[in-house]
Amino acid sequence: MLGTKTKQDQKQDDGSDKQFHSLPVEQLYTLLGTSVKGLSSQEAADRKLQYGPNDISQVRKRPIILQFLEHFKNFLVIILLFAAVISAFTGGIISAAIIIIIVFISVTIDFFQEYKAGQAAELLRKKIVTNATVLRDGTVQELPIFDLVPGDIISLSAGDIVPADARLIGGRDLYVNQSALTGEPYPVEKNPAVGDPAQSLTEAENYIFLGTSVVSGTATAVVTKTGLATEFGSVAKTLVARPPETEFERGLRHFSYLMTQFVFFLVVFVFFVNAFFKHDILNSLLFSVALAVGMVPELLPMILSLNLSKGAIAMSEKGAIVKHPASIQNFGSMDILCTDKTGTLTENQIALVRHLDTEGNDSETVLTYSYINSVFGTGLRSPLDDAVLRFRHLDISDCTKIDEIPFDFVRKRVSVVAARKDGSVIISKGAPEEVLRICTAEEKGGTVQPLTEEARARIQKIYEEQSAQGFRTLAVCYRNLTGAQPKFTVDDEKEMVLVGLITFIDPPKESARESVQLLARSGIDLKILTGDNELVTRKTCELIGVPVKGVLTGAEIENLDTEGLARVVDGVTIFSRMTPVQKNRVMNALKKNGHVVGFMGDGINDAPSIREADVGISVANAVDIAKESADIILLKNDLRILHDGVIEGRKTVGNTMKYILMNTSSNFGNMFSVAGASLFLPFLPMLPIQILLNNLLYSVSQVAIPTDNVDPSYTDSPKTWDIRFIKDFTILFGPLSSIFDFITFFILLYIFEANSALFQTSWFVESICTQTLIVFVIRTRLVPFYKSRPSRLLILCAGAITAVGCLLPFTLLGSFFGFVQPPLAFFAVLVCLVVGYVLLVELAKIWFYRRYSSSIDRKKPAVG
Repeated sequence: MLGTKTKQDQKQDDGSDKQFHSLPVEQLYTLLGTSVKGLSSQEAADRKLQYGPNDISQVRKRPIILQFLEHFKNFLVIILLFAAVISAFTGGIISAAIIIIIVFISVTIDFFQEYKAGQAAELLRKKIVTNATVLRDGTVQELPIFDLVPGDIISLSAGDIVPADARLIGGRDLYVNQSALTGEPYPVEKNPAVGDPAQSLTEAENYIFLGTSVVSGTATAVVTKTGLATEFGSVAKTLVARPPETEFERGLRHFSYLMTQFVFFLVVFVFFVNAFFKHDILNSLLFSVALAVGMVPELLPMILSLNLSKGAIAMSEKGAIVKHPASIQNFGSMDILCTDKTGTLTENQIALVRHLDTEGNDSETVLTYSYINSVFGTGLRSPLDDAVLRFRHLDISDCTKIDEIPFDFVRKRVSVVAARKDGSVIISKGAPEEVLRICTAEEKGGTVQPLTEEARARIQKIYEEQSAQGFRTLAVCYRNLTGAQPKFTVDDEKEMVLVGLITFIDPPKESARESVQLLARSGIDLKILTGDNELVTRKTCELIGVPVKGVLTGAEIENLDTEGLARVVDGVTIFSRMTPVQKNRVMNALKKNGHVVGFMGDGINDAPSIREADVGISVANAVDIAKESADIILLKNDLRILHDGVIEGRKTVGNTMKYILMNTSSNFGNMFSVAGASLFLPFLPMLPIQILLNNLLYSVSQVAIPTDNVDPSYTDSPKTWDIRFIKDFTILFGPLSSIFDFITFFILLYIFEANSALFQTSWFVESICTQTLIVFVIRTRLVPFYKSRPSRLLILCAGAITAVGCLLPFTLLGSFFGFVQPPLAFFAVLVCLVVGYVLLVELAKIWFYRRYSSSIDRKKPAVG
């Protein structure tokens, strides 16, 4: 156990460590207060109040007041408040009050915007609910897993996620993947027999755990523990460990490092420059800290939340549920999409086409053996089995099922044992290479003959011919049994007789070709990771228009180490005969090579790769574990939604980057201006409260950025965070604003002969106008800037804030901030300064983007 047990843990653990696995079923029912008929709704409701919801991931919501106070944990905000307290104690009551009010307003705006965005994301999350099959009030019901309580009777089948810790009371051919708990990738067999008391609960064959998944078979179980009391709950640190860092998270982290460096330099440099030239120490501290607050893009979390929620809502309207809004941004950065083939690129409406003997002729014997295998198979149901049963009804009333060896993803075959009038037989059906592995003979012309190398080559040729035509092919074999035995295992799959092949067709989705073309034009490389063979997959690629650069099989991947796989993975389009572990290796190799990788799948074996990807995608009819692992779930059977998601992601990246570039370059320029002014001015160029007000107004003007229109240059190729680009952009365009600040200083001192109050007021107005209006130039890469049309709300916000900045000195409120009325002639100068600033930035843009064009095209940074 990790950590201290919660009340919920203790409630379900009262009475010592129960040996659930070693008790007879009747004693187990008594202990849990249940019966074979399950619980009533009232009993379940009472137990839910006692034990809490069956949810280990749900974070208890804090009161709104605590959520609000959380926003004051910002280190720089704490410094500002501390400085305000010092100011109050030294007599600056009004200054302290104004600083506190402005900080409060900034925090309040940030809180409400994030709260609103969080509520929208929560509503989207609630649309994805995993259900469990439960026996309540004597009837079988589908209920959300959160409603399960100890004592509930649940039913499980292949593809289900185990919804709670439970003891098996019935089952057949049950295999469970416990890799999330044990790290073992292979499924383990479970059975309802009473366990050995000497065994631990985790080793018991009759006990299953929350979060594991059913690979094959069926089962009935009684819930013993829920929520935090489960095995997953007891090792919550492992369960809730962060998934692999995505491109979005990595970029945000690197940007935070960059801003930390800028802010540290700013605070130290500006404070010591001002203090050295004998300005008031307290005002110097307040001024440098206020500038630091302005330097930090403190609205970035809010801008991100608004951007991501806006994109998630847009995706919802187009037919996709975004479980994790941050995945929208990763969508925009994605340059490789890995996908399973069956059910994602194809219709998954499989039809049986041929049933061939070992010489390539249609054979009723092959069809009969296939039919018996499909009828009696109860484990992991395959569309191929359904296709066999739909093809033609055969009378097998003389056959009785004895046992089954379920399918698993290692053997890639399924076997059934049946009794017939002439004796018992074991019949296997599966991937040809795996079936041939257990065969020593073939049925040819009605007689059984040894399976020679020549025969193997002949059968391999038939298999390849069928695959090259786009047919999926399985092999069928049998062995007559002598004597009786109660149970069969994989060890009985030996010395089999090959009877032939059955072939299927799975046509591509109608939208697949168009979707592939759209993704290719958007700079996204498609890679197919499938358990199918390379020939069928190659034919599918041909039908949907995917050029095949190379093919790599699972067996070949096994012979490559991590470095070797990373060297070849970029040049491969089809990865065939893949296991879930091998899919993960490919994903990690691609990410190691610097790619942002998405993965789309719908099966049990796709779930690990869905989670491993930067953005995991599934579909509405996928198995529970695939949907649970996904970031985005497509509700419509239309792959074009993928392209829409990519575009939404790039819009999100683009608008986020606009805010970062505008904020950092503008405030970095202010640092140079302040440092330079401090060298020759006998007073502060702007009061601390004026700096804070400037920052507040400028931030408000940028709240509309998530609504801004996005140029084609943002959406035509993948975008990633290029920190070097951000840094170089800031270092170039920041000092450009300082040039016009220094021109303003010169005009104020030598033409208007301004005193401290007029100087501070005029620079405040000039600063608000230039940094707010330059948004329209920096937001686009186009020259001239008016070729790109901004959103109406952005125009309105920027115009309103510019007007407020110009009019504030003429109001009564302006006097509280130390403003005086500038002469009207100053505004004529201001117009010239703004026009000159815009022209200089336009010229700088031309030089900058030409100089960095090769870098931009190579790295695909998220810039205008």
